Amino acid sequence: MLKEDNFLESSRSNKDRERRKMQGHNRAAMPKRIILMRHGESQGNLDDSAYTTTPDYKIPLTQQGIAQAQLAGDRLRQVVSDTDSPNWQVYFYVSPYERTRSTLREIGRSFSKNRIIGVREECRVREQDFGNFQVEERMKVIKQTRERFGRFFYRFPEGESAADVYDRVSSFLESLWRDIDMQRLHQDPSNDLNLIILSHGLTSRVFLMKWFKWTVEQFELLNNFGNCEFRVMELGQGGEYSLAIHHTEEELTEWGLSPEMIADQKWRACAKRGDWNEKCPWYLDGFFDHFAHSDENVDNDDDDCQIPN
Repeated sequence: MLKEDNFLESSRSNKDRERRKMQGHNRAAMPKRIILMRHGESQGNLDDSAYTTTPDYKIPLTQQGIAQAQLAGDRLRQVVSDTDSPNWQVYFYVSPYERTRSTLREIGRSFSKNRIIGVREECRVREQDFGNFQVEERMKVIKQTRERFGRFFYRFPEGESAADVYDRVSSFLESLWRDIDMQRLHQDPSNDLNLIILSHGLTSRVFLMKWFKWTVEQFELLNNFGNCEFRVMELGQGGEYSLAIHHTEEELTEWGLSPEMIADQKWRACAKRGDWNEKCPWYLDGFFDHFAHSDENVDNDDDDCQIPN
């Protein structure tokens, strides 16, 4: 019996050491920043009728969109090359749509080749599918119906709902973490890795929703990204990502985050990984706000209860 106990204890110790080793490895390999960026102004942003004659994935950038992308490249470089990170690298994921690919080409002018360790076209971060060619008059009615039905769950005829986009973004995130864990990005652990995901407005908001475990109601509070706007998720001291490290509270408010969501972002900036469940009263209150806070309160309530005859 003693030998068996010693064996079990040794086995647990080995597992604990292996787990600590893996956690240390993952922490070192984790990107310093994950940056979500929307494409530059497209012909479809300028004129809705473009969608009636040109497939959505072929819609090009305008000249203004090209200029926006060039400026955005300079801004991105400033973000990832801060004074604390002399050794930094970037890895790009890009939607296969023409407007995102063209935006990436312009952004790339701001980076030397030795800083870019990879570019991957990723179909799962493409735009929400609105249903082949879009008839302008029909789309007006459809979008009015979406507002009444709910923006997240409404599925466009022959297209997708935001919930459908959520499913494929969830799949992408699983693949992303496998790539990081298995060193498929070929990053140097001694360098700061910056993942830049060049996508679309709704897809980027859904990404944030999935990452931060926001509810459907919280998602629907969010404002869309402007053309070539980006959101910086930066790795905090305890291993959690937060929008509140790079961005101000005023920016978060402007983007539609509620006070509770902003408080959570501030907490994440210093929180340890795995502690989230201990710090989510705002989430629990969404379901259990009318319940007592402790068993003692429940007992007191029972004392006051009058059982009918």
